[in-house]
Amino acid sequence: MKNRIKLTEEQINEVVDNLEIGMKSFYNLTSGEIIAIPDFDFDAFDRDNIWQESIDEIDENPNQFFEFEMLESQDSFQIMADFAEQVDNPRLQSKLIKVLDSKKPFQKFKWEIDNSGPYRQQWFEFRKVRYIKWVLDQLDD
Repeated sequence: MKNRIKLTEEQINEVVDNLEIGMKSFYNLTSGEIIAIPDFDFDAFDRDNIWQESIDEIDENPNQFFEFEMLESQDSFQIMADFAEQVDNPRLQSKLIKVLDSKKPFQKFKWEIDNSGPYRQQWFEFRKVRYIKWVLDQLDD
């Protein structure tokens, strides 16, 4: 079934953007539409039921949708470690490797990246490429 799915570059980016912010992302096998819903209890945030119609559609027709899997935390950690290994600034590289070996590595890595000047953008680009690969690999399985 996955072999039938051909995503445009725009759709791939939409799926990646959804996954990066913690949304579940689905491909409608009939319409070709990408649908995103929260991966958390949204009742407190969804006063207008903006996601309910999509949730109902997916629940009522599960065979009509391909769900893109979200990265597991160990996969996200590996992306951070791979980025740290390729950073060309020895000082920043040392900091990143150190925080990855500490308590709360995700939080500390984010803080270091947010305060790393131009490396922040490099991180976003690196992570995006890895997410794109993650999405495409799911279509190839």
